[in-house]
Amino acid sequence: MRALAHPLLGPSAAVRSTSNAPQRATPGPPALPFPPARLRRLPVLSPSPPTVRHRRPMNPPTATAASGGAGGGSFPGLTCPADFASVAAPGGRISVVGFGSLLSERSARSTFPDLEGFRVAALRGFRRVFAHAAPIFFERGIAVEATKEFSSLSVEPCEDELIVVTVFEIKEEEVPAFIEREHEFRFLAVVPEGLDGVPFTNRAVVCARYSDEEYFQERCQGSKEIYYQRYGRYNIDKIWRDDILPCRLYLRHCVLAAKNLGEPAYSNFLDHTYLGDRKTTIREYLATTGAGIMEEEPPETLKSRYGG
Repeated sequence: MRALAHPLLGPSAAVRSTSNAPQRATPGPPALPFPPARLRRLPVLSPSPPTVRHRRPMNPPTATAASGGAGGGSFPGLTCPADFASVAAPGGRISVVGFGSLLSERSARSTFPDLEGFRVAALRGFRRVFAHAAPIFFERGIAVEATKEFSSLSVEPCEDELIVVTVFEIKEEEVPAFIEREHEFRFLAVVPEGLDGVPFTNRAVVCARYSDEEYFQERCQGSKEIYYQRYGRYNIDKIWRDDILPCRLYLRHCVLAAKNLGEPAYSNFLDHTYLGDRKTTIREYLATTGAGIMEEEPPETLKSRYGG
């Protein structure tokens, strides 16, 4: 596993607007290990997040969420709309972290038409991994079962890693649909930072790796019928696994979305996104086994969805 170097570059006034944190007199944490100015500037849509916000104290998380569950480390877990409300900014907006298809603003808006404040950010202490069997690829006919190319992305805590992400706000009333749509994920409360290294004032929600055991017991309530309707009918008997490969069109889409954000986000995606072995980077994969993926075109019906 490669870890990003974190040179002490200090905060950069030129990019402070990418953080929703107030101005500080004292230096923040180490800045990103690349010139932030090289990232494509993304406008913060009106109404934008206020410059200064007061973080709400989190309500006591429900069930096993206190420590983020078995795979959440020290990041608080969110299991119901009330937990999400505890990380809402004044005005009731919930910040969401995009790390795969949601690196694309077009994709993000196809899922959250009323999102606000789409911007580039960074998330420390997490890595991206293709280790999640996704039924949507079977539904859309783009899973390749023979070669096990049907994995989507999730993130998982990993010390010394840093990933370039996007952050945007959704309405609090959109949370139940968000939870339903991302049914198989562990929701964690995290603190992204601006490209200047200054942490955001408000927490955000990221979809992280779950486990099959927890998913079946907690989300499916121990019901084989619920599991069958969501996964079993696609011949998926295990969701979280390390022996599958990225869905080809989805990987191409994510790479193009990262590239559209600028070279640093693009390089970060290639070098800090891994296959299920946690060793092979996407850059290495595309140069070897995955060669040719970036030249493949989506079918006409999916060109907008998987166009980067």
